[in-house]
Amino acid sequence: MKPTGNKNIASTVRELVTPIAEEMGYFIWDVEFVKEGADKYLRITIDNEEGINIEDCEKLHRAIDPVLDEADPIAEAYILEVSSPGIERELKCDDHIFACVDWDVEVKLYAPKNGTKIYRGVLLGMDESLESVVISQNGEELAFKKSEIAKLSTYFDFGNLK
Repeated sequence: MKPTGNKNIASTVRELVTPIAEEMGYFIWDVEFVKEGADKYLRITIDNEEGINIEDCEKLHRAIDPVLDEADPIAEAYILEVSSPGIERELKCDDHIFACVDWDVEVKLYAPKNGTKIYRGVLLGMDESLESVVISQNGEELAFKKSEIAKLSTYFDFGNLK
């Protein structure tokens, strides 16, 4: 039986490909099944301690393609993409937040707090309740409830490159 709904497809695919990725030395950062224009995309994002390059993506793509074909978790035509999360990556879950402690991040809020909706700083982690993300901005600790955050992502200042 095929899963219904994009989230169910993503979680089914994650279950199928995680053991393969881990055996190859990668961990699954994200899986999403999305429609863009007329096409559907199955995007699998991988990472490891040394970072990911195009050869890693190709290697995993070749390894999971026959597994996905055999399991056939998606009833419609789709394009399979395997990629790195990149230097500026969205932090969608607690595991992402814990993996990026001490990284520069950008917090975008749904509604302004103290007159602004965007904050940048160093990710310190989460509070004890795991309900708020904590950053350090110019030496000051700021906490944002996860429910207030529209998007949390790592931030890299490309302007400092020479």
